[in-house]
Amino acid sequence: MKFGLVHRVMTDALAVLGVLALVSSGELGRWVNGALLVGLVAALAVPATWQARAALRHLATAGPLVLLAVQIARMATGASVIALAIEFAAGLQLVRLATRRGAAHDQQVVLLALLHLIAGTVLGGGLGYGACFLGFLVVAPGALVLSHLRREVEGNYRQGARDRTGHPVDVPRILRSRRVVGRTFLAVTCLLSLPIFLFTAALFVLFPRVGLSLLMLNRSHSGRMVGFSDHVDLGAVGTLRSDPAIALRVTVPDAPDPPPPQLSMHLRGAAFDAYDGHAWTRSQTQKAPASRDAGVVWVRRAPDRKRDRVLHIDLEPIGTPVLFLPPGTVALQVQRRGDPAGRNRPAVYASPEGELRYDGGEDRGVQYDAFLGADDAAEATPLADRARYVQLPAALSARVVDLGRSLARGASGPLAAATAVEQHLRRSYAYDLSSPSGKAADPIDDFLFVSHRGHCEFYSTAMVLLLRASGIPARNVTGFVGGTYNRFGGYYAVRQGDAHSWVEVFSDARGWVTFDPTPPSDAVPKIASAGVWATMRDMVEALAQRWDRHVIGYDIRQQVYLFEQVSQAMAQRDARPALLRRSDLRGLAAIVLGLLVAGGSIAWMRRADDERADERGARPDPAARERRRATALYESLESVMSAQGIARGAATPPLRHAEELGRRGHPFAAEVLELTVAYLSTRFGGEPLDAHAEHAFAARVRALRSQRLRPPTPTST
Repeated sequence: MKFGLVHRVMTDALAVLGVLALVSSGELGRWVNGALLVGLVAALAVPATWQARAALRHLATAGPLVLLAVQIARMATGASVIALAIEFAAGLQLVRLATRRGAAHDQQVVLLALLHLIAGTVLGGGLGYGACFLGFLVVAPGALVLSHLRREVEGNYRQGARDRTGHPVDVPRILRSRRVVGRTFLAVTCLLSLPIFLFTAALFVLFPRVGLSLLMLNRSHSGRMVGFSDHVDLGAVGTLRSDPAIALRVTVPDAPDPPPPQLSMHLRGAAFDAYDGHAWTRSQTQKAPASRDAGVVWVRRAPDRKRDRVLHIDLEPIGTPVLFLPPGTVALQVQRRGDPAGRNRPAVYASPEGELRYDGGEDRGVQYDAFLGADDAAEATPLADRARYVQLPAALSARVVDLGRSLARGASGPLAAATAVEQHLRRSYAYDLSSPSGKAADPIDDFLFVSHRGHCEFYSTAMVLLLRASGIPARNVTGFVGGTYNRFGGYYAVRQGDAHSWVEVFSDARGWVTFDPTPPSDAVPKIASAGVWATMRDMVEALAQRWDRHVIGYDIRQQVYLFEQVSQAMAQRDARPALLRRSDLRGLAAIVLGLLVAGGSIAWMRRADDERADERGARPDPAARERRRATALYESLESVMSAQGIARGAATPPLRHAEELGRRGHPFAAEVLELTVAYLSTRFGGEPLDAHAEHAFAARVRALRSQRLRPPTPTST
């Protein structure tokens, strides 16, 4: 492997990992990320022969200044300072990659890559950053060693150094050499990452942690989720079912084996009672602390831990801190994400529409257990404020009212009327994400009588209005329809694209009852659950969850919890009888025996290698023997020169030393020069060294030793 090529590849790898760490932070826009990636490819593609051109030299000088001026101008327009700094740092790397010349610039590339990695730690730290960090850890030792070697080589070249034969150092030849860097060198330097990683991991676990709120500069960029805003507009919803970002993860402990690939759950988030002809809002927004009992939030009653089913829900931070309730939820036990001991539980508040919200706190989301009662039917209670659930907008068309009354005519009760309306909407209308009726003056009238097409919010809104036309209390509910099973994480992934809208109808006998007028085939998760792409997606999402939970979410609370668990485990271990710990002694003995066997095997293999090397060395090699004899003769000459006070320095080549003696007029100069040339001719020139020449060389060295002459010492005048 060529020295220069390997060094360039490893340096480029560090630069790529540093830029990707910034791109994965999420602080940059899509267009900026695309421009950085394209610029990175272009900079890496610049041939080394171009980097001495005048245009690239001008780019190296003017590029950073232009970038700085552009970023300052953008700052004046109100752009994010953090995003501008990230873009500037990445731009500097691109300029340096395209214009680098020599090892000094390569070291700047390595330094910038390290700064990018540090910035990525503070800004993001997601799974993408984790992959960049591991790659950086493997490549960095080799890249740093090679950069140091190349800088030393180029430094000697600039100083006019010569090799042992006295010839000038040929740096390009060294960079093209395949003897400087081998597979063993690369393997050893890359393996240095293992102890570095172990040391870093130990520091990460043991060093006192501080709250993430002190370090996380990037707050969660939660996009608008349909149904989780206090204002849902039918004309401004857009495409609902295309966002694959995970909103929450639901673990079902008693799921069948194998678990179904998709699960419909209708996770209830928010409810709305007021419709003005275009948008849903809440007429009452007051909230009160939810009742608690030993840290458990009551929804309908206290949980029965022996009979109630339990779902474990991990909720990502979203725009509105709503707790999503599966059907039949009777109680919740809520804790912040990354707080396994549950010492800092968030406050939970209840609203008049039956939704539960939590205190956002650090905006890191929450984890909670939902207890599901065996009796799914809610207890019947009188509807205190019936009027607001039958109110219709003033501009509602008469034919909507007529249609609602005709559908409910002859029904035996509100639930039967709701079933008739639900079936009519499912059979007579088509699901359409583009929502063509959203631009109409009366969206629901257009949906029911003109387009006959719409998304779930058109279905749910139409059903509520058709029921209210007959005086039946109903409200619009939004949440998530269900999730897709992740085989690697063991949970159901509920995505933003699974946001859904349905209806709750009030019955004096059963309370609020759920209805979903959207066609069943369109009211299920749309994400693919099978295939190669789905498998890769599930694997990455499961890794991201573990990274977020055990690395990003690792703080002082988790650290204290971990230390407590270790302490308890050690205390229980010490409390066991001594007889029970004999297995530990046997295990230790087995480990020691294994180490001895492994050490003996390694020693035997090395001895065998040495024996094979001796066998190979025993083969006759006249040239090698002559070179060894010539080296021994020159060492005897060096001993004489040292005794005569003219020793050669370690950094001075033999030929240069002899020539320097001649320039100084030393009486031994001519003899030393002839002997040095004879040595170099045999050692590097391939000249034969017979017995007569060897004896003659040794005799001349002895003559120099016996003369005991010293160069004249200059006297000061």
